Amino acid sequence: MRRTPVVGLPSDRKQIGPHPFQAVGEKYVRAVVDGAGCLPVLLPSLNPPLDLEQLLDELDGLLLTGAYSNIEPHHYSDEPSWEGNEHDPARDANALSLVKLAIRKQVPVLALCRGLQEVNVALGGSLHQKLHEISGFDEHREDKREPLGVQYAPSHPVRLAEGGLLARIAGQREVMVNSLHGQGIRDLGKGLVVEATAPDGLIEAVRLEDPGPFLLAVQWHPEWRVTENPFYFGIFQAFAVACRERAQQRNP
Repeated sequence: MRRTPVVGLPSDRKQIGPHPFQAVGEKYVRAVVDGAGCLPVLLPSLNPPLDLEQLLDELDGLLLTGAYSNIEPHHYSDEPSWEGNEHDPARDANALSLVKLAIRKQVPVLALCRGLQEVNVALGGSLHQKLHEISGFDEHREDKREPLGVQYAPSHPVRLAEGGLLARIAGQREVMVNSLHGQGIRDLGKGLVVEATAPDGLIEAVRLEDPGPFLLAVQWHPEWRVTENPFYFGIFQAFAVACRERAQQRNP
């Protein structure tokens, strides 16, 4: 019997009342099940951290999720953070380390929103902290006064790189995606190839250059109602193929 691939999801460390909690958004957990057909497991963001090498040896894939927090800027710049900017140092330490280890250990990675930014920073790239304050960039944040269905609805097109992974998944060079982020890639991390750009030129998706393990990172949220959107579903299915291949290699 073929074993179901196991996908790890690094958690957020959230303070709820007097106690810290380890949390992963249910929509990401659901997307691993419904979109990829894999078994999701939570990877706690602890200080001191767990043995990440041992964790990755037991995984067939890694999903870096979105979050309400932003990466602390000292990881990629000497710029100060801004007042009210929500941070999660435990997740930063966990996820940034996991990216480099996953590449070295050939663990497939799918990264979404904050996850894309984690991939870029882990590989030496940098971020714009406030896209909406930089001339030339469009508004990429959601309107939080709207219901979730509107916030996560397609917001703008992205142009897909010719011959790229996303273009093969979509079967076309342009698709509509949602947009719920205030930060974005400034300088591209080492070894990354651009897969998609927004009309204002912002990098919206990257992959690891060939040859290398499966690593796809997108700035939008394909986990949202993943089975209802063929393009979003295709992204998770491509990830699932890579996870199944690793599971087969680990357990022939």
